[in-house]
Amino acid sequence: MAALRGSDLLLVIGEGLSEITTGAYTHVKTPRPNQYLVHAHPSPEAIGRVFRADLPIISAAEPFTRALARMKPPPKRRWNRLRKDLRASYERSLKPLATTGTVRMEEVVASMSRELPDNAIITNGAGNYASFVHRYFQYKQWPSQLAPTSGSMGYGLPAAIAAKIEFPDRPVIAFAGDGCLLMTGQELATAVQYGLPIIIIVANNGMYGTIRMHQERRYPGRVVGTTLVNPDFVAFARSFGAHGERVDVTEAFLPAFRRALEASGPVLIELRLDPEAISVKQTLSQIRGDKD
Repeated sequence: MAALRGSDLLLVIGEGLSEITTGAYTHVKTPRPNQYLVHAHPSPEAIGRVFRADLPIISAAEPFTRALARMKPPPKRRWNRLRKDLRASYERSLKPLATTGTVRMEEVVASMSRELPDNAIITNGAGNYASFVHRYFQYKQWPSQLAPTSGSMGYGLPAAIAAKIEFPDRPVIAFAGDGCLLMTGQELATAVQYGLPIIIIVANNGMYGTIRMHQERRYPGRVVGTTLVNPDFVAFARSFGAHGERVDVTEAFLPAFRRALEASGPVLIELRLDPEAISVKQTLSQIRGDKD
């Protein structure tokens, strides 16, 4: 964000400059940004909707970037230091920040990122668990991610089924929260019916984590409707004919994941997470402001 605010030119390609990417419209000044804005987007409605572009261009990302590649680049020495600083900052962010509990989501995602081949496809629904995926999984090529932009719970499993049908030779991994999976968990039947070897990783902390986080932040200790009574997810998977495993300690994840990669059908791996490990950086106690 510091790099964005300190820039004098924004070249935005294929992004609508939405609430998420602009930090609820705070990282870029509205309606006229402080920077010279070049906005390339395939939809005319997306350009100028919130931010006024100095140079609006109606174009999809691929032809626009191909045209850019034909232009003479600026001298590299002008950007070397900034690029190195930004790259170093990104690499520091990949070092897992320790969370609480016997299963640490940050270690699970980081180890999976190292284990999978470059062509793996990752899908996820909506929830705080997804922040661990977005931070610690390194996407190596495109297209390799399917995720909702509007907080749609339950998206991960159906997306994984579609991805595996479209790309049968690529590993497909779906991340879901416990509440998230139960929105579309019946689609395990579809995965079994078509013999799709997808892997579903369920982050089970016994609650709607994102909503709970906001409850604790605004009204500490006043929890309403966010505690879940979950099924036995391993038995749930097996009831459809899928394979299921439960992981109670971080060290057990990688062996279970490797077994799942060798399976001929869908596999569900349940992670038993500490409810306190609510986000990448904070615990529920810290959000509530509990005293030691």
